Amino acid sequence: MATSRLQLEGDDSVHLHITHANLKSFSADVRFSPQMSVEAVKEKLWKKCGTSVNSMALELYDDTGSKVAVLSDNSRPLGFFSPFDGFRLHIIDLDPSSVTTGGWLEDTSLVEKYNISEEDYAKRTDSFRKFKEKRVSQIPAAAEAKTKENYMEDLCANIKVGDRCQVEPGEKRGMVKYVGRAESLGPGYWVGIQYDEPLGKHDGMVKGTRFFECPPLQGGMVRPDKVKVGDYPERDPFEEDEI
Repeated sequence: MATSRLQLEGDDSVHLHITHANLKSFSADVRFSPQMSVEAVKEKLWKKCGTSVNSMALELYDDTGSKVAVLSDNSRPLGFFSPFDGFRLHIIDLDPSSVTTGGWLEDTSLVEKYNISEEDYAKRTDSFRKFKEKRVSQIPAAAEAKTKENYMEDLCANIKVGDRCQVEPGEKRGMVKYVGRAESLGPGYWVGIQYDEPLGKHDGMVKGTRFFECPPLQGGMVRPDKVKVGDYPERDPFEEDEI
């Protein structure tokens, strides 16, 4: 049986691919020490996926997709089940009322949204619209500058489609997918980003206009001054816990 040997020299940890029965978009790779107990492995995983230790069942699959073990004894060390690099550790949530069931952590359409009528919103004095109108009236020169068709065009000189980037605020990483004007968003230049994680608002289509293609909730359109391009590799969501 062929296995992917990813261990570093002198390192006896094992590199496993993690999946979850309820969370179809959850997928990660992480190293574990073979000396860790099954309970310790579960303790490490529940912080990442939301399934509690007591409700978590683990199954081990080899690199051909065949099930090789059910990790049913919490006191056993992980190494007892003979995992190899490239094997898959599959999480099953046994709690029918768990937060991972029903798609609540992935499908935003299930969340009830608050709607306010245009008339009621216009009456509010503490809305962002009122704040923006006040700011524009106080700084007319700045408002005029933002209406120019070439607004921030100079900042796009060093930003190219395909560049790795980091977006502020939040240090969100991703790849540049679009650079140019976006009339539906406002005058001037915009940068389309495909984030590495579902931190965006769309799939590259904004207000009926397709600017680029990307997975749902991984797309964002931001001003060029929020984008830094350079050596920004994709983060490992488990790197802080690696052994």
